[in-house]
Amino acid sequence: MVEDKATGKKRPLSIRGARLVGKVVSDKNKKTVVVERDMIKKITKYKRMARGRSRVQAHNPDEIGANVGDIVRIGETRKISKTKSWTVIEIISKAEEVEA
Repeated sequence: MVEDKATGKKRPLSIRGARLVGKVVSDKNKKTVVVERDMIKKITKYKRMARGRSRVQAHNPDEIGANVGDIVRIGETRKISKTKSWTVIEIISKAEEVEA
C-alpha cells in the first residue's frame, strides 16, 4: 500500500513485468527486505554449469510482513526508492523456527 499524495488514501502498488521467487536474507530496514535467488547458467563453450546468485531489494508491505528465511514471490513495480523497484507479493513458505 502506498499513500496517494492528492487524496491521502492508501492504494496498492501495481505489479507489472517480471515475477521472481527467492529467499529473504535480510529484513533489517524498515519495510524493505533483501531477496536472494540462486541461478544456474550453462556455459556452452566449456560444457559446464555456472552457479550464481542475485540479490534484490524489495518493498515489504505491513500486510505481508516477510521475515528472514521465508521463501517469497516478488513482482516488478515502479521505482519506490533509489534501489527498490520490486515488491513482495506473497509468502510461499515460512522459515522453519530453530529451538535454541
